[in-house]
Amino acid sequence: MNMMFAAFFGGWEVVLILAVVLVLFGAKKLPELAKGLGQGIKEFKKATREVTEEVTAAMDETPPSAPPPAAPPKRLPPSPPAT
Repeated sequence: MNMMFAAFFGGWEVVLILAVVLVLFGAKKLPELAKGLGQGIKEFKKATREVTEEVTAAMDETPPSAPPPAAPPKRLPPSPPAT
């Protein structure tokens, strides 16, 4: 993912984006924004890890054994023809 980010933005583009963010939000709000962003990334990684563990656990479980096949229904003898 870092390679993809590096492909789109060069050094000057990153500096320009950081300068715009600094101007828009101010120096006092940047730590709060960074903290919120960090918590969001942490929650996302946690949820991703939980889903991966659930899928892995589901794949590792042995499937329940199939029930034995049902016996074919008994056939009644044919009834005598009505006269």
